[in-house]
Amino acid sequence: MIEYWHNPRCSKSRQGLALLEEHGAEIELRRYLEQAPSLEELRATQAALGVAAIDMMRMGEARFKELGLSKSDPDEVLLAAMAENPVLIERPLAIKGDRAVIGRPPEDMLRLLD
Repeated sequence: MIEYWHNPRCSKSRQGLALLEEHGAEIELRRYLEQAPSLEELRATQAALGVAAIDMMRMGEARFKELGLSKSDPDEVLLAAMAENPVLIERPLAIKGDRAVIGRPPEDMLRLLD
């Protein structure tokens, strides 16, 4: 089962979802803007992705600037910001077990299929 953090208004998120569905993946859809992940979930997702917190963020979002965030902020500051402001989370994001992928490009999602 793949947990898919989805924003239906985002074309990349729709493309990633369609790609996984075309390949017969079992998907649990999570509209993360409505069901925001907790700080613990974000920490676990960061570990599964194997990236710095800044690499999970949409730095171009107005909210990023409004909060005074920067690339040099510590991971904990950035993770807390994402927990409070899920719009900052890069999308789409898919999680399967202890692995996760950000679908930029959407074809990266296929790495979760085995």
